[in-house]
Amino acid sequence: MMKISIFVVLLLGLQDVASVMHSWKAFYTGTTGMSEFPEFVALNLLDDELMGYFDGKTNRFEGKQSWVTEKLGQEYVERQTNVLQGVAQTFKGNIDIAMKRFNQSQGVHIVQFMYGCEWDDDTQKVTGYQQYGYDGEDFITLNMESNTYLAPKQQAFMTTDRWNKDRAYLESFKNYVNQECPDWLKKYVNYGKSSLMRTELPSVSVLQSGSSSKVSCHATGFYPNRAEMFWRKDGEEIHDGVIKGEILPNNDGTFQMSVNIDLSSVPTEDRTKYECVFQLSGVNEDIIHKLNNESNITKVIIPIVAAVAVIGLIVIGIILYKKKNAKRPPSPVVNGQPPEETQFLPQA
Repeated sequence: MMKISIFVVLLLGLQDVASVMHSWKAFYTGTTGMSEFPEFVALNLLDDELMGYFDGKTNRFEGKQSWVTEKLGQEYVERQTNVLQGVAQTFKGNIDIAMKRFNQSQGVHIVQFMYGCEWDDDTQKVTGYQQYGYDGEDFITLNMESNTYLAPKQQAFMTTDRWNKDRAYLESFKNYVNQECPDWLKKYVNYGKSSLMRTELPSVSVLQSGSSSKVSCHATGFYPNRAEMFWRKDGEEIHDGVIKGEILPNNDGTFQMSVNIDLSSVPTEDRTKYECVFQLSGVNEDIIHKLNNESNITKVIIPIVAAVAVIGLIVIGIILYKKKNAKRPPSPVVNGQPPEETQFLPQA
């Protein structure tokens, strides 16, 4: 069962730089009752970085990395556009069916679909995913080991019963996950390696809204997302009173993270014993922010926003992925055909 919390970022050990996990993820989100947002949004993510975007208002697929059009060509963009236009129509029906299953007639509702694969370039291990959600909860999950659909909600029993009888499709998706998806993933990684292999150091600041509030060490603008940040006292890492946040994406392809510590009971003169440490994979030197006293803590509340993409709906579209802290599915469109699994909730 997937854990819900957003962009589940895979943190790799900083010492193990030889082995890198690459991933391609597709997120489809359909909504109703939200007139300010498109009814359908699709994201393609390569190593948790936005690679392509489509929504029902523009009705066009757009490559978000220069290499998408340079290496894959305009034909690829047009093919993705045609496929996703069809998927967008499917999702309109999906929400209606889901609302009937839950005896709902109105309100704001969200249908989500997520699929793809991860590939370890050291062990060559490939892992695939296919999952569905409704209103922020698991609805259907494909168990890759048994190659069967699971229904955590009784409203999904009708669908999983039907899909589990379609062994031909299940075997086809299994082959897709083990062969086609990693082949495309490796191609994407090769095309985008100049971007994926870059290193960008963050700006690090310490924030506090008041003398009794937690002190937050915030790093933003770093790349890649294989990073670690923690508090030390007298050179020793500490855990008591520390709350570490998730690594979140910025809208420019970089990442941000925060780690908070409660120093309300620590005398001002003792704060010099504390320091915030940021470590980035591939960079030997740590970035250290040492507390001198309260004077180097910004006394302002600075909102930390995860700008996942062009519009706020993308945050909604990834909530299912993050809320569950589990691995997710990605995969490129093959031969211009829409993935059959996006049918989602077939009528009985």
